Amino acid sequence: MSDIELKESKTLTSEGCRLRQKRLIAVLEQAGADHAILTRSEHVQYLTGFRPHHLMLAAIVLDTNGHCLLVAPNVIPNGVSADTVVTYEAQWHATLRQDQLLEIARVLSEALMQTGGKGKCVAVESSRFGPHLQLKECIGKSKTVVDIEKQLWQMRRRKDPDELQMIRRAVDCTHAMYQRAREIIEPGVSELEVFSQLQTAAVEIACEPLTGTGNDYRCGSPGGPPRSRLIESGELYILDLGPAYRGYYADNCRTFAVNQRPTDAQQRAWDQIVKVLEMVSRRVRPGVRCRDVFQEAQSMLDEYIPGGFSHHLGHGIGLFPHEGPHLNPNTGWNDTFEEGDVFTAEPGLYTPELRAGIRLEENYLVTSDGVEQLTRFPLDL
Repeated sequence: MSDIELKESKTLTSEGCRLRQKRLIAVLEQAGADHAILTRSEHVQYLTGFRPHHLMLAAIVLDTNGHCLLVAPNVIPNGVSADTVVTYEAQWHATLRQDQLLEIARVLSEALMQTGGKGKCVAVESSRFGPHLQLKECIGKSKTVVDIEKQLWQMRRRKDPDELQMIRRAVDCTHAMYQRAREIIEPGVSELEVFSQLQTAAVEIACEPLTGTGNDYRCGSPGGPPRSRLIESGELYILDLGPAYRGYYADNCRTFAVNQRPTDAQQRAWDQIVKVLEMVSRRVRPGVRCRDVFQEAQSMLDEYIPGGFSHHLGHGIGLFPHEGPHLNPNTGWNDTFEEGDVFTAEPGLYTPELRAGIRLEENYLVTSDGVEQLTRFPLDL
């Protein structure tokens, strides 16, 4: 068992959910909508505290009067922030149904007729607004439909205290994983053994199964899933870990020298990457352009190995592994940091000489005048 202090299990609070419902009502009023119909599991959890099983669907309807209707699978859940809760059969005799969304639409139609939640304009998530939810009983022939998915993603950037508790717990899981990695990484260990032991370390901290595990467990490579391959002396092992606790993700990275003796070239590259992280801590505050921070990081890393840094500098985290803000030069994004953002910074350098590269990643909360670093595990190779 890790010596990291165990914390009691966290969940979203009723106060936090109701506050987020009020923010969504303001979005609906601005869009001219009477109510919203949402079916993404993360939005159901975000607004009511109920996280459906990953093989079962749920839905909510929130109207501008503040009434929240939850459609849940099978049984009424306890402790949810909803004014009306109805259920549908997600399983028949323990077999999962493939037509869950169609059944949700039927139950939703009946509930809306009883609660009066019809209105003239409905707001939806465009990516989930399929033919089932367009049934006239659900939407009505005379209704206008508006897409608020972009506004929902923007809302989710501002992390409330109950959300931060969940993210901090996920970060605790990564700390336990890196501590276990320090103990077991040595020449001759298989990547699959490292993966297995790190998952165990995280579950011991979470005290329950994780809802995410991260992507990169491959040695001698910038990333990838674990293999049966045995790790070798002289290689660098990039571990980019993204466990999710009850749906909320951490995402941070450390790099380990397999033989615990980094070469001079590896150590110099590490020094340059650490300087980038120090720059991020100094520069980021509300109003700073994410793209400007990326460009400064790119310039710093190109001074050492031109072209050795070839990916984003970071991204927001929360109920999805990659959210806003985007520390990315792509012209499709031009975010500025805002108070309440939780984001990663993950500078890296990759060349064959480094066997095969180094990436270091920290998690931060944007405060009113700077950042709070959420990750604490040492960075050394």
